[in-house]
Amino acid sequence: MASCWRPTHSSFRCLLLFVFVLTVEGAGAERTNSSVEVEQKDGQFDTSYLDIVTSNVQIIYTFNHTVTRNKTEGVRVSVELLSEGTKSPVLFVVRQKQAVLSFQVPLILRGLYQRKYQYTQVGRTLCQPPTLALSETQFFYVDVSTLSTSSVQYKLRISRVESFTLQTNKKFSFNATPSQPQFFKYEFRDGVDTVIVKVNSEKNFPCSVMSVQDIQCPVYDLDNNVAFIGMYQTMTKKAAITVQRKDFPSNSFYVVIVVKTEDEACGGPLRFYPLSPDELLDAGNRSKTLEVVVYPAIDSEVYVMGMLFCLGIFLFFYVLTFLLACIENKRMHKKREGLLKSSNMSPAETASLLGKSPPSPYEYGSFGDNGSTLSSEPVTDSLASTDANYGYLGQEAFKRRPIGTRHTVIRFERSLDTVGRCRQESLSSVEEDDYDTLADIDSDKNIVRTKKYLFVSDLARKDKRVLSKKYQIYFWNISTIAVFYALPVIQLVITYQTVVNVTGNQDICYYNFLCAHPLGALSSFNNILSNLGYVMLGLLFLLIVLQRDVVHKRALTRNDVTALECGIPKHFGLYYAMGTALMMEGLLSACYHVCPNYTNFQFDTSFMYMIAGLCMLKLYEKRHPDINASAYSAYACLAAVIFFSVLGVVFGKGNTAFWIVFSVLHIVFTLLLSIQLYYMGRWRLDTGILRRILHVIYTDCIRQCSGPMYIDRMVLLVMGNIVNWSLAAYGLIKKPNDFASYLLAIAICNLLLYFAFYIIMKLRSGERIQCLPFVCILFTAVVWGSALFFFFQGLSTWQKTPAESREHNRDCILLSFFDDHDIWHFLSSIAMFGSFLVLLTMDDDLDAVQRDKIYVF
Repeated sequence: MASCWRPTHSSFRCLLLFVFVLTVEGAGAERTNSSVEVEQKDGQFDTSYLDIVTSNVQIIYTFNHTVTRNKTEGVRVSVELLSEGTKSPVLFVVRQKQAVLSFQVPLILRGLYQRKYQYTQVGRTLCQPPTLALSETQFFYVDVSTLSTSSVQYKLRISRVESFTLQTNKKFSFNATPSQPQFFKYEFRDGVDTVIVKVNSEKNFPCSVMSVQDIQCPVYDLDNNVAFIGMYQTMTKKAAITVQRKDFPSNSFYVVIVVKTEDEACGGPLRFYPLSPDELLDAGNRSKTLEVVVYPAIDSEVYVMGMLFCLGIFLFFYVLTFLLACIENKRMHKKREGLLKSSNMSPAETASLLGKSPPSPYEYGSFGDNGSTLSSEPVTDSLASTDANYGYLGQEAFKRRPIGTRHTVIRFERSLDTVGRCRQESLSSVEEDDYDTLADIDSDKNIVRTKKYLFVSDLARKDKRVLSKKYQIYFWNISTIAVFYALPVIQLVITYQTVVNVTGNQDICYYNFLCAHPLGALSSFNNILSNLGYVMLGLLFLLIVLQRDVVHKRALTRNDVTALECGIPKHFGLYYAMGTALMMEGLLSACYHVCPNYTNFQFDTSFMYMIAGLCMLKLYEKRHPDINASAYSAYACLAAVIFFSVLGVVFGKGNTAFWIVFSVLHIVFTLLLSIQLYYMGRWRLDTGILRRILHVIYTDCIRQCSGPMYIDRMVLLVMGNIVNWSLAAYGLIKKPNDFASYLLAIAICNLLLYFAFYIIMKLRSGERIQCLPFVCILFTAVVWGSALFFFFQGLSTWQKTPAESREHNRDCILLSFFDDHDIWHFLSSIAMFGSFLVLLTMDDDLDAVQRDKIYVF
């Protein structure tokens, strides 16, 4: 180095030589300081080792154990850090023949918002890959090291796992924590292709995860990697996964149980928020006791029995319908033969042969051409009254009709005893008005529809061909809706099922996992199969309607007077729409149950709203064929209902503003519909509506206190408003989480109310219910009650987290194949079919009664 200072050497060469010397000397010093002492110890199972490790001391433990081909022995490594305040963690590396497992203590696991949790006690089970030899002695090594300059004390224990291989139908209990997960092995027995792995716990929390993984190393058994492979689901008290042999080539799998660091995934609250993401949180006591058991699943014979049972139930209705049709056809044939023989009989005898009682001279009245009654009996009220009594809210309410030169005074009364209708004012009322001609009455809707007592003939004036086309639009529209609705639904649920099968995330779908039987790619085939009844019974109802439609058209073709002028006008378009809606309900319910969850709930409920709406429209159309809603307006209203259903599920949970808006709209719509029904559509919503309302209040309530002109309608609408206002208040106060069911309850309550009103008014009007509809009513009521019992069992719910939903899961109760919800599908499809038959046959007793003697209500 001294020569560097000679003038003959450049300064640059001296600087390079100086840096080189310093680098060599520093490297030598580093090698001297980084020398590590390695201690090797022969380890024994079930022995605790208390040792100290530093950056200069590394310890290697050597263990050996015998592995046999027919028996798998579990090995567990348990470590506890005894030194406190250690800045550098201790690294444990377990080296096996075919795998390496490494972890640090304290173990750092991350939770929500990247919060870190520290665990000083760690327990891990070593994976055991299968061996080809009959018996083999294998060695494994546990290396312990740290970079801490200070001494770190720890405790190490290697133990054998009891009951590492799970036995069929044998329970095994164990404890687990986030840093001490557990996993066990199960091997398929001969002849068993499918098993159900069930895990139970008495405590809801801490939240846990059950995973089923193939036999491979490493085993993903920590909260931050358990979802990487296999099938998994979160759990509080219950978890169940159906495992098929075909998915595991080794004919065995691991059942992995992991306790999560936080409970949000299971519906629990955040414990607290850290000050910063880097802050280490105390994990606390998150130990959980669990119990695992593996049951063999059902075999192929149970699948076949379940499918035959489901098919047989609904084919029975086809056979029963065919037999009843044959009996009815034979009975009508005998009646026709009797009519031919009784051509000289009196009208009373002929009517008796037809099974109809002849109209009593005190029960019905008919109109002559000049507006007077043809019989001497008292019958209905006047055809018209003064404009003040019309209750008409249109502009014409304030215009007096011009009085002609001829004044027609018409007096109509009706016997209270024979009809059974309590019309006190009809016993002595005399109603007058002035008309030029009766044609004027026929052409003026304000006069005809505002009569005090209406008959079906008053509201069946339009051409039957026009009305038939009007109601056929219901069928064609719902068929179009069904196609455009069903195709994307099917595509979406196939995607859902594919995602579940590929990712293994069984939290996506809310099944009843204790009774979910897979078939092919479908995870819960039984829930899909049980919807077959909607499709088959919907098709059967369409066939029944088609048969009636054909018979009626033949009668019209031969100008049958009974078909032309008697009974409720027969329009079958709404019936066809109802049958189509029932079939679509089955298809979409099946699609929903492919993967039931929060995002596709509307698949299961959309056509329920349509069925309820179509049934109410059909009830109204029976007595009001001319003024029933068009298909376009009806489906527009149903679309609005579905729109609000989606909004309610997305935004309605605990949202006071949404519930206020919905309740107000509900009440306003109820009031508008009440006015529409009360005035038979003879009102107009414009700028003068308030003035006309005030006028009616002044004339009917202040100037003269008169009761409502249409008492029956008023009773129905008052009850309907009470029910709907109560439901609106309940929703506003309680804010139910299941908005879709709440909205469906509103529709069903209104349908039941109107149906009850229809039956009561039918009986009050002196009409009767024949044997077939009466039996259908009783049968349907019993089936509906039974169906609702199974519906409210609540085996799963997407309003909660998947783990909370699984708390409601229950075992199969029918043929070891169907659960409570499947029975709901069976019974509800039968009940809907029975309800449709009631609507179809309820007014068959009026088939031989002239329409001008059938009351409107």
